[in-house]
Amino acid sequence: MSKTLDLTKSVHDLAQEFPDFPQVMASIGFTDITKPAALNTVGRVMTVPKGCSIKGINLDGAIKAFEDAGFSVTGVGDETPCAEETPKAPQASAPLGTKIEGLDEAGRAKLLESYIARLSSGEPLEDVRADFVANFSDVDAGEIARAEQGLIEGGAKIGDVQRLCDVHSALFHGATREEKIANAEEAVMGSLTQGAGDLNTRFLTNLPGHPVHVFSLENQAISAQIARTRAALGTPAATDELRTLSQLGIHYAKKGDLLYPVLKVRHGYSGPADVMWGVDDEIRAELRALLGAREQDEAWRERAEKVLTRADEMVYKEANILLPLCAQNFSGDEWLQMYADLKGYDLCLIEDAGTWGAGEEYCQQRAAAAEKGAENHAASADEVALPTGRLTPAQLDAMLNTIPLEITFVDDNDINRYWNDDGEKKLFKRPSSALDREVWSCHPPKVQQMVRHVIATLKSGEQDSVDIWMEKEGEPVLVRYMAVRDRKGCYVGTMEVVQRMGFARDHFKA
Repeated sequence: MSKTLDLTKSVHDLAQEFPDFPQVMASIGFTDITKPAALNTVGRVMTVPKGCSIKGINLDGAIKAFEDAGFSVTGVGDETPCAEETPKAPQASAPLGTKIEGLDEAGRAKLLESYIARLSSGEPLEDVRADFVANFSDVDAGEIARAEQGLIEGGAKIGDVQRLCDVHSALFHGATREEKIANAEEAVMGSLTQGAGDLNTRFLTNLPGHPVHVFSLENQAISAQIARTRAALGTPAATDELRTLSQLGIHYAKKGDLLYPVLKVRHGYSGPADVMWGVDDEIRAELRALLGAREQDEAWRERAEKVLTRADEMVYKEANILLPLCAQNFSGDEWLQMYADLKGYDLCLIEDAGTWGAGEEYCQQRAAAAEKGAENHAASADEVALPTGRLTPAQLDAMLNTIPLEITFVDDNDINRYWNDDGEKKLFKRPSSALDREVWSCHPPKVQQMVRHVIATLKSGEQDSVDIWMEKEGEPVLVRYMAVRDRKGCYVGTMEVVQRMGFARDHFKA
């Protein structure tokens, strides 16, 4: 029976149509086709001719291999886009920079996604950029985020997209609508804060005390410190400048607690949030490794240059992609809540960010409501009856806040239900937006699996507690996860207890 192989179709579609197609592709050098993630991402926007062009494989030789395997090959040189999910990336025979007409919103999203997929397949950046420029006179932050989201939903691993994060910045740099607006306005109004995006983002950037203003000021300070650190490489001042730069971890922690989880859980942008969150963690880890190195040789300086470049690109992505994306999606109540939560965090490399009038009013109203609630509890006869006694809610709240531990309770459905709050800054911040949210969303991608494993171990009864020791703010810290079970032994949740152990160290040293 004749098998007609139409080379205008995508590699993914041909693999679905002919089960033996992937084996032939692998035999001529396309080994990645055997990986489901590659087939479901790059394969959807790649044709055999385009793949041969990228990998330097002779197309005639590839055709002969298919014919030897019993295929009848058609569609060579045909520039018609794939019928399914039209439009897709230009075919191999189309010159670079070919514009695809008639793109609707779905087509723009698919084409934008294809550029990221082509980069992951190893196609040269400048070739992809040529097609990008031809088809997108501008692109907003939301489209970029949705492209990364679509790539991950299509089967790509977060880690693979994360490794492309810096390449994405190079591809999109200079082409986003936000940056073009910012550049145009800067020529007329140079006194305005640099790097803001659309008008809403720019307004929030210049609103003293607003979270976007805080993040933007810190971003500018980080950028300036990167420049100072780069200038100091190879001099005795390099270590001090690098140590100062490492304070960007404060800024990254705020993004990880306040921005990424809200984007993921409430607004559906899990892919971009996880990608940037992962890159943040890699930058922090590399800075720690550089500071811990014994000597600053040529290899050390090369590593330092690379991490400075990555940090610089993150400044760009935050100003032109992350913050505009948040400005487009976050509600007024979410910003007010974030303003209140920011009071529990240190500023990063800046002295002051001003106060936001509406945010201060919100904080006062929240404090008044809490005080009124406490008064009502005290005045009422309502008590929490326990097997060994009874307490009013006000007494119970005060008692839990007096215990010198950071306590968090996650219920049996893995939802954050409670943490104590003594009003002081904690080692592990707990933003109010994380209440009634799955505990996984509070952790960066690289930690999520560990947390899932710990809780699964406690649920199953395999262990009753798990201890993790670490160094935090210059003192030893014990983080203990404990299974909480009722009197019948049934699992009702997990309690995390964070305890500073510096007092014990100091006691036994004395």
